[in-house]
Amino acid sequence: MLNYLLFTLTIGGIYGLLALSLNLIWGGAGMVNLGLAGFFAVGAYASAIATGAGAPVPLGLIAAACAGVVAGLVVTFATLRLRDDYLAIVTLGFAEVVRLIALNERWLTNGSDGMSGIRAPFKAELGPLGFNLFYCGLVAVIVALVWLALRRLDLSPFGRTLKAIREDQELAAFAGKKVLRFKLQAFALSAAIAGLAGALYGHYQTYVSPDHFQPLITIYIFLAVTAGGVGRPIGAVIGALLVVAFLEATRFVGEVVPGLHPVQVAALREMLVGAALILVLYLRPQGLLPERIPPAPRPS
Repeated sequence: MLNYLLFTLTIGGIYGLLALSLNLIWGGAGMVNLGLAGFFAVGAYASAIATGAGAPVPLGLIAAACAGVVAGLVVTFATLRLRDDYLAIVTLGFAEVVRLIALNERWLTNGSDGMSGIRAPFKAELGPLGFNLFYCGLVAVIVALVWLALRRLDLSPFGRTLKAIREDQELAAFAGKKVLRFKLQAFALSAAIAGLAGALYGHYQTYVSPDHFQPLITIYIFLAVTAGGVGRPIGAVIGALLVVAFLEATRFVGEVVPGLHPVQVAALREMLVGAALILVLYLRPQGLLPERIPPAPRPS
């Protein structure tokens, strides 16, 4: 039972990193990124390939973040002048391209068989329970550090500029802000965080395959950020933990509703996720922790 609880918290922390990544780009700059699963996959495979070639795990995590930055820059250069629906479509297409490359380029990713035997730090020395405790703590520390960094960023002139771009990018450009440069930097940083999350996921599971990076992951993260509060880094983390807890709770829906086949149970779980999203949007459209709007300065 303790191992299962630690597993849930660890996956919740990894989803928390993805939620922080999405919150930066969506809650900060107002750019809709439906390709989050693609950056997640890029990080996981980059770290798996790097450590498989003999690199230590910390270097694999750095390689994953750098691969995320490169992928983010490539996507951003192709989408900088796109907005709203067009940007969402292109980023969704990017995620599918990454998944298809991982599925077909066996020389690089081992195709549909996936990459197994990914190095899990100290797993042999600590044993199953000790490893789960260690990795849960490691993920928690990384999430806390990323949250602190993004919180500082959110309160900095850079963060305020991103929010100005989110509200009205034409006005921000008129005020002298280099909108395209800020979008480029925000997207690259967001992709780096998603790539880091993918690396942590790969080293925890010790196996990755294209099936692990379905577009549904992006939907889960959007639900997490929406539930927690768009624009609040802490809300994104709390929302991710709630989403993972909800997903794990729905695993037992087959016991509550007897007579269902496994395929029907899986379909019912997805229906419950959709219903939860609709309910959150109806009851708490601003999320559990709405974004704090600083009061306007009083005229002197």
